[in-house]
Amino acid sequence: MARLRADGGCPWDRAQDLRSLRPYLVEETYEVLDEMDRVSEGGAWRTLCEELGDLLFQIVFHAQLASEIGEFQLADVADAISEKITRRHPHVFGELRVAGAEQVLANWARLKAAERLEKTGSVGSVLDGVPSAAPALLRAERLGEKASRIGFDWPDVAQVRRKLDEELRELDEAMAAGRPAAVEHELGDVLFSLANLARFLATPAEDALRAANHRFTERFHAVERGLQAQGIPFGTASLAQMEDLWVQAKADEAALPPPARLPRAQLLAVRLPVATHSPGFWQSVGPLLGWAVSVEAAEVRCETGGVALSFVAGAPSRPAEVDARLAVDVPRLLAAVRGCGGTVDDLAEGGCVFSDPGHSVVVRCRTSAVHEAPLPTGPV
Repeated sequence: MARLRADGGCPWDRAQDLRSLRPYLVEETYEVLDEMDRVSEGGAWRTLCEELGDLLFQIVFHAQLASEIGEFQLADVADAISEKITRRHPHVFGELRVAGAEQVLANWARLKAAERLEKTGSVGSVLDGVPSAAPALLRAERLGEKASRIGFDWPDVAQVRRKLDEELRELDEAMAAGRPAAVEHELGDVLFSLANLARFLATPAEDALRAANHRFTERFHAVERGLQAQGIPFGTASLAQMEDLWVQAKADEAALPPPARLPRAQLLAVRLPVATHSPGFWQSVGPLLGWAVSVEAAEVRCETGGVALSFVAGAPSRPAEVDARLAVDVPRLLAAVRGCGGTVDDLAEGGCVFSDPGHSVVVRCRTSAVHEAPLPTGPV
């Protein structure tokens, strides 16, 4: 990071400041959330690792900006959170004994108040620390959670549910009266009550809504595909036609088996049957992908990131498909592909798609970063 920011480094990185980096920090955070959702549904962890690296890059970037003006360094960031976590866990790093998670949270609130008193001379508010720029639904849940740490809360979920009914009645009254300002007010109260209900149900409202958004998107895409298959022009379908396809999309979704949870074991090898295994091609192209290539009889073995990817002569019904997210020199790679009889199927910014001479393997290659610093090769 220091090299990127130094004289002769990357012009883009040198031009950034705290304000210009804000959208990238938010974007990388949401990309991490997307990957967390995918992993929780049974997906592999590797891409989450990469997205966490992108988020870590933003933290390193901000620490470098501070270091350049003598404020603090990355080591200070790590030291600060280590000291804070140790201080706020006296039941782990000290002699305090707790009965359960609720007591841990109550102690946490008292420790934070003591820290504020020492730093500012005031205990402040228990609501301090909830970012005003956070998504409103998430902020509502966090405000309710913080207030509950000092006992300001409903005694049980049944009373939270009754409060939601009360707020819905008040919204109905505002709608009937035709008062827009009152409707906005009461709708806000309904949403706040829903956030509290989510907290009591231990189901984060932001996560639940994000999942609902995903379901809506997938089902609506299915409706669009269905209309296209029926030859109905865009924008001309009736509500009944779309509703039928929506119901079918829900039924198809319900028929899917639950996501498989793979055992937490190390993946050592993947063997892909291919019509032709093109040893000479992979011996030339593989190293440009960071692969160590060896040929064993009717098998091409590519070692990458601790995983052996083997192309084995066989009789598959379709080409093998490989997605690679690597740090590669794309022009040099494509020159080698063409020079060895392969085919470039697609070329896009930051990546490419190519095939071996027999069109037995299709590789979709994406570069893992846009920065100019050298990057390590990664696994398939």
